[in-house]
Amino acid sequence: MTHWVATGFVSSGATGLSTAQAIVPLQLQWGPHLAALGGIAALAVLAGILALRNRLDQPRSLSATATTAEQTEFLTDRERVRQLINENGGRMKQSEIVDAVDWSKAKVSRLLADLEEDGVVTKLRLGRENLVCLSGHEPTASKLPDRPQ
Repeated sequence: MTHWVATGFVSSGATGLSTAQAIVPLQLQWGPHLAALGGIAALAVLAGILALRNRLDQPRSLSATATTAEQTEFLTDRERVRQLINENGGRMKQSEIVDAVDWSKAKVSRLLADLEEDGVVTKLRLGRENLVCLSGHEPTASKLPDRPQ
């Protein structure tokens, strides 16, 4: 495709300066322009594919989070305390349990008393604090020595 462009040039003569217009053909070269357009199109297609992939992956990650939240949500208070103590090596201070579950001190104390009565946990008095241990995780110094009968 050929476009025509007017260009000006100045010529000097004996009588002074005069301006003349000449018509010169201008050839457009589409090589670099086509390469740039092709690159932009390729980037747009790639962005679309990545957005689609992320959109398809997103529900899976939300469902995994929801499943974990549902499992925590449907735990009883007793199970939640047992799980919390187990995650902390089988032993926790009672005040740490209160801080972790955001329940009142009285509720945690009643719940731990019930768990101790059932033999699930052992409460050991340490100064002004209680150390709560899952069965089998008590410190060795707190266990009574076996006595022959």
